[in-house]
Amino acid sequence: MNLVFDAINEKGQHVRDTVQAPSVKEGVEALRRQGFFVTHVAPATVEVSQGSKAGKKRVDDKASLPLKQLMMFTRQMSMLLTSGSALVPAINAVSAQMKSPTAKAMLSVVRDDLEQGMMLTDALRKHPNAFSSSYCAVVAAGESSATLPQMFSRLANIIGKQRATRNKIIGSLIYPILLLCLSVKILAVMMFFVVPRFAGMFGTLGVELPWSTKFMMSTANTLRSHWILIVLMVASVIGGIVFLIRTKAGRQILANAQTRIPVLGRLMSRLIQGQTFRILGMLLEARVGLLESLDLARGVTANDQFQGIYDSLEDSVTRGESISGALENSKLISPSVVQAIKTGEQSGRLGESITFVADILDEENTELLGTATKLIEPLILIIMGAVVGAVAISLFMPLFDMTSAI
Repeated sequence: MNLVFDAINEKGQHVRDTVQAPSVKEGVEALRRQGFFVTHVAPATVEVSQGSKAGKKRVDDKASLPLKQLMMFTRQMSMLLTSGSALVPAINAVSAQMKSPTAKAMLSVVRDDLEQGMMLTDALRKHPNAFSSSYCAVVAAGESSATLPQMFSRLANIIGKQRATRNKIIGSLIYPILLLCLSVKILAVMMFFVVPRFAGMFGTLGVELPWSTKFMMSTANTLRSHWILIVLMVASVIGGIVFLIRTKAGRQILANAQTRIPVLGRLMSRLIQGQTFRILGMLLEARVGLLESLDLARGVTANDQFQGIYDSLEDSVTRGESISGALENSKLISPSVVQAIKTGEQSGRLGESITFVADILDEENTELLGTATKLIEPLILIIMGAVVGAVAISLFMPLFDMTSAI
């Protein structure tokens, strides 16, 4: 009988392997005689039908986890492994709580891979849309050092902060977007319904119209006459943006534009810095090599400016120099951040210092985001008031002139 087992060896390292034994009991006894502390053992299930293999291949290609489900998976794994559960039962327990059929199918594939003797890291790497390379690197560090529960706990903390930051950004943008939609609606009502009625009235009365009123009437007539063309143009712009997002070249263009937007570019730059330092600190604290950590941190953004920073950091580390020295040459990184990282290098606590920098950046980014939102809201109100006021003045000015003439 071929058995798959999880065990801790004499060095305290986690081991996942297979062993041949007549029964489960005899297999456990044989492993104990070899100095292993067995945490889980089960018969290997290798019989898989061709149809199920094809289904698993489809799951491997398309399976993904939203950030909320990924956080749930990571927290549950941390809790179960800390309480002493083996990997396969933990995966089963988490899978039972998933509501998404796709997530359930993906975790079923992960469980089957574990039962066939595959390491958890390799099983997760088969689903790159669900588990990023940095996520898998931390899991690999946990498996190699027998600290998998602690690594899942650390990952849950990081993902929780990422989700909180994303929710703050979305929450801060909801009100400005609603104001913008309201402004567009008010302007459309005035142009399509209010202005044409005034135009008919002015034509009946034969009033001489000022240039602003004529311009307003002409704009309203153009919108009413060519509204289909305008709708098609707006749809084309939206479709073009969606197409850009879905293509590599388009994503590159949008990534490069992020840090060049006036005012908001600074906020985007600091958000990217926070994510970069968060992942880099997490990987270094998980004892992942510095060069590998830098390579994994590249996935945060495709922005050319930051890719240049990543290149300079890798070159500096390759030459045996400090990363703080490479950061000093960048205009995007503030001197206080560079000094904090330099202190961490000198004290031998680089990972902790980078994580601390990420915490500080997250706090400052939250404040900066709140300030930017408070500035955007009155700006939209001012623009909306100015446009509506200009339309109203243009419509009522001929009436005032006519009243004065009488």
